[in-house]
Amino acid sequence: MTTVADICLLTATGTLDSSTYLELRDSVIKAALDEPPAVLVDVSRLDVPAPSAWSVFTSARWHVSTWPDIPILLICPQPNVAARISSTGVTRYVAVHADVESAVASLAHGPHPRRRARIALSHSLSSLRGSRDFVAEWLTNWSQDPLIPTAKVVVDVLVENVLCHTDSPLVLLLECADSTITIAVRDTNASPAMLREGVGGGPEWSSGLAVLGALCRAWGSSPTPSGKTVWAVLGQEDRL
Repeated sequence: MTTVADICLLTATGTLDSSTYLELRDSVIKAALDEPPAVLVDVSRLDVPAPSAWSVFTSARWHVSTWPDIPILLICPQPNVAARISSTGVTRYVAVHADVESAVASLAHGPHPRRRARIALSHSLSSLRGSRDFVAEWLTNWSQDPLIPTAKVVVDVLVENVLCHTDSPLVLLLECADSTITIAVRDTNASPAMLREGVGGGPEWSSGLAVLGALCRAWGSSPTPSGKTVWAVLGQEDRL
């Protein structure tokens, strides 16, 4: 893995088949979860016997489409291979470019840049107040004051989840894209955050994650190389 203008560049080699599909998909997902401006994948040295296997990149894009919503682009200088990729329908979700320069140039015409802030917090109760203050300060700076009450509840849930179920320090990430806010908390425990079920089989509404589901547009738990990130997306409809 290398970087080009802060953009992550992966080079895929070998054979893409049922035995390597998940490994390649997860490598692309993990690169996106580090939140570079985009992930480029050079497939010029990749052997793909079955055309259907190209869907690995559609799958990777689907997994990161809500958060962190990082563009994934393929680099393929061979026109015949690029045409084969296009014929599978992959390019509806993942664009193919002949070289790195054209791929990078295409990003200039994409969505407006995102504003991001992050802070490292210790595994202590003081991090609850620290995370709320951090969220309130940055949302004020970004003129997103109406979402502050909801965001404070959401960040409380995410930080409490780490404090109650892990012994890990945490990193709080905050992102603003147009009128949408994403709050994410990264820890070093690989166990995914899961909504527990109550005795009757329904959701256990005392669970913080159940509260999270009721307050935000979408939430999820994504694996990272060193643990996981639990994230929540808030829209203007989520104001309290």
